[in-house]
Amino acid sequence: MASQSIWRKKPISAYLADSKKSDLKRVLTRWGLTSLGIGAIIGGGIFTLTGIAAHDFAGPALAISFVIAGVGCLFASLCYAEFASVLPVEGSAYAYAYGTVGEFFAWFIGWNLILEYMMGATTVAVAWSGYFEKLLHLIGIDLPIWIMNDPITAAAKSEALNLPAPGFAFNLPAILITILVTSILIKGIKEAANTNNIIVILKVAVVLFVIIVGAFYVNVENWKPFIPEKIVLPDGTSSFGWDGVVTAATIVFFAYIGFDAVSTQAGEAINPKKDVPFAIIASLVICTILYILVSLVLTGMVPYQQLDLKAPVASAFEGVGVTWAVLLIVVAATAGLTSVMLVMMLGQTRIFLGMAKDGLIPKSLFGAIHPIYKTPYKSTVVVGIVVATVAAFTPINKVSEMCSMGTLLAFAMVCGAVWLLRVKEPNLERPYRTPMLPVVATLGMGFNIFLMSKVRHETWIAFLIWGTLGIIVYFVYSKNASNLNPDNQNSNGK
Repeated sequence: MASQSIWRKKPISAYLADSKKSDLKRVLTRWGLTSLGIGAIIGGGIFTLTGIAAHDFAGPALAISFVIAGVGCLFASLCYAEFASVLPVEGSAYAYAYGTVGEFFAWFIGWNLILEYMMGATTVAVAWSGYFEKLLHLIGIDLPIWIMNDPITAAAKSEALNLPAPGFAFNLPAILITILVTSILIKGIKEAANTNNIIVILKVAVVLFVIIVGAFYVNVENWKPFIPEKIVLPDGTSSFGWDGVVTAATIVFFAYIGFDAVSTQAGEAINPKKDVPFAIIASLVICTILYILVSLVLTGMVPYQQLDLKAPVASAFEGVGVTWAVLLIVVAATAGLTSVMLVMMLGQTRIFLGMAKDGLIPKSLFGAIHPIYKTPYKSTVVVGIVVATVAAFTPINKVSEMCSMGTLLAFAMVCGAVWLLRVKEPNLERPYRTPMLPVVATLGMGFNIFLMSKVRHETWIAFLIWGTLGIIVYFVYSKNASNLNPDNQNSNGK
């Protein structure tokens, strides 16, 4: 029976019914959704990744790297936009796959979206802690190493300072910011969106400050040569030249992670069929323009070799003597990471909500809606506990690449699935249609699979282990609990 198959699909009519009977509050406007997208995209990436990419790989040509990465993301965003107009429900890539490719494939994407959203929030919580520590230092407060870092990082910092390794260490700021974000999300989407809007205004203002003020200190000689000559390193890898520009694009690509979070908010959008596609594309285009301008300013202010790897924006202003701006930049980075974390955790709970509605994960836990706040409060608490625990005891580099793997897989699969749906269901109403879909989808899949091939070997092993665990969970629990299982269809999937 098809209903017993792991490739069984959720009917499009069921999605439309879900969108009409949603218990979530529809309060998000077109620009509210766009603000959420910008909030997710502009964060630590622009304040950190620019230094590594320019210093080690692209030089002034970092601007070209941002163009390449932005175009690659645009392919995926155009495909997301069509899906969001056809299926205006929470769940993002998971929901899109369930209606087109089948249940097992959708489950696998949903399982790996946990890497993007929950591990992404964890990565941001640790990064936030680092910027918060810098902020405290700038105002003359230095707290003990053991209370500001995970055990591995605390031991490394203690060794560097010739101090004994602490017997116990945990990242308290990461825990506290997670508790704050969790409480905001439980209170309601309107409160979360308003908080995000305030932070987005702040950090966009600071990014514009960096562009406008920094432009007065640009020395065009620092852009020569724009693409530094290729250097082959002893281990056979290379830096600079066009190879370096492409490598830098794979690095700064991760500064774009987050635009797809807009699609998880369709259940709370006032007019999702039109506004979600608009917000996805608008947020990506706005952030790409800002990224390109920032990269040109930074590499023009000081020679790219002088950019600090951890705090390139602050170091560029220090390099030209504008030291008073450093505090402003650190404050903006701290606030910016808060909004990224908010949107990541928001997206994760909405994906869980979509999967719970379909019966693939326990509805009593992940599908419970608060009677007053109208938010998935139990799911939010679970996500908050996991994020806080992992962030307290895990170094940032251990979770950041896993986050990227989940994202790249989702992007590639959405590009393929939207093309498949166009072929199989050509008569569906599509308020937004991806232009030149065969070309866009092919380039989108190719770009993201190419970037996956560039990820470290150890990350691939961890990714395969995580994927295997997800397959086991599907066959042990989710396949039988699914609403599409004939045994459950008379009990509303419970």
